[in-house]
Amino acid sequence: MQPKLTLLSDEIIARILAEAYELLLKPGIKVQNEEARELLAKAGAVIDPETHVAQIPAALVHKALESVPREFFLYDYHGNPAVHYGGDNVHFDPGSSGITMLNPETLEHETTETEHLIRLLKVAEQIPQYDAQSTAVICHDVPREIQDSYRLYLALLYSKKPIVTGAFTNKTVQEMIDMLALFAGSKEAAREKPRAIFDVCPAPPLIWSNFGSGNLIALSRAGIPAEIVSVPLAGAAAPVTMLGTVTQHTAECFAGIVIHQLAHAGSPVVWGGAAAIFDMRKGATPMGAVETAMLDCSYAQVAKTLNMPTHTYLGATDSKLVDAQAGLESGISAMVGALSGINMISGSGMLDFLACHSAEKLVVDAEGIAMAKRMIGGVKLHTDTLATGFFDHNINFKGGDFLKQKATMQLFREEQHLPGNVIDRSSSRVWKEAGSLDAFGRARIRVKELLASYQRPEIDSAQIERLHVFMTGLAKKAGLEQLPSLEDYQPA
Repeated sequence: MQPKLTLLSDEIIARILAEAYELLLKPGIKVQNEEARELLAKAGAVIDPETHVAQIPAALVHKALESVPREFFLYDYHGNPAVHYGGDNVHFDPGSSGITMLNPETLEHETTETEHLIRLLKVAEQIPQYDAQSTAVICHDVPREIQDSYRLYLALLYSKKPIVTGAFTNKTVQEMIDMLALFAGSKEAAREKPRAIFDVCPAPPLIWSNFGSGNLIALSRAGIPAEIVSVPLAGAAAPVTMLGTVTQHTAECFAGIVIHQLAHAGSPVVWGGAAAIFDMRKGATPMGAVETAMLDCSYAQVAKTLNMPTHTYLGATDSKLVDAQAGLESGISAMVGALSGINMISGSGMLDFLACHSAEKLVVDAEGIAMAKRMIGGVKLHTDTLATGFFDHNINFKGGDFLKQKATMQLFREEQHLPGNVIDRSSSRVWKEAGSLDAFGRARIRVKELLASYQRPEIDSAQIERLHVFMTGLAKKAGLEQLPSLEDYQPA
């Protein structure tokens, strides 16, 4: 029995959906991609030729929702289904597209390069709480034109897990689709067992940009899953009220789904987002705010009434360090996401409003994820009686008798999550003898252990060669004669 968190009544959800349909007509959706406008116009939407605003009737939304897959899988390198989008299945992946990374020795935020992404990939690969990898940070040591493709290239080389990724141009999304087909052996193989899913973002309020719309169309036609990540900011780029923001989010998702399904009906698409409030005092977008978690829980509830696969951005913090604030914000929001039954929860490892990544935070967050997964596992009935059967033995009323019972040894691992060494449950004496380390200190040790124990995945040499030739070709077109050295890995 999986516990669930819900914030909206059926009546409110009905009103959200009704007003979202109204927004699609007035003021409408600004669609900045010509091909997307043509698809919409051909299907019956009214397009203003000067403003590029599309009025999308509810009938188009209903038709699109009929063709959307209600569930699908992402697959690992071996072709095994590893992530299930649909229902109340919950998965986690590290946050993506960071531009800096926390140096654990100096505590400075360093501009990210190849070595930083590899470090994150190695750590996340060995942590079972992360069901997928992400293209976690931008590599600033390669030209901007290939940064999207290069991140996917590294993830394919260093991981066997599914990958959450994304592209910032229409050119690079096609290159990445081609890369996945090349790695899988064919376009059909990449479509049949997708290894990656792409985040695609509208631009609030109520805008689908040229590259956002173009990404949706390219992914839909390739059969590669798309994850709509609407990012309304309550009070700045969306209404100040939560319900108003969720309604805008709904309209933006509706429009994206219509464009996506018009390109190729039946391709997999996810109702996702990174909704947040806008902090009026600081002018910031706090990902660690409880209201941000409430927004995400709410839009996921709307999606579930439509039986849509879901995604969100939680488990992150606005703190600049892996400190008490980071643990507080990340742990609470990860739990909210899990209790909401959201299929993919991105954001772990991230600091500073999603700008900075930290390998140490990844290992701390993994413990919070384990607790969240234990929570949604619920309270289970293991024995015929609840308690009386445990008292069939001679009880001395002094305690300790239950440690001797066979049932205790049989069941304690099922009842209790046993955390790793990042979590301290030692006595004060043992803690002091171990160096009196705080959670960040223990996380630093754990990261070093994971980096030392990492082994490159065994990947078919032909796949590696195809991938390397493809990426090298892209690099040379961008003016880079040689790709950065990959420390412990050099393709032939």
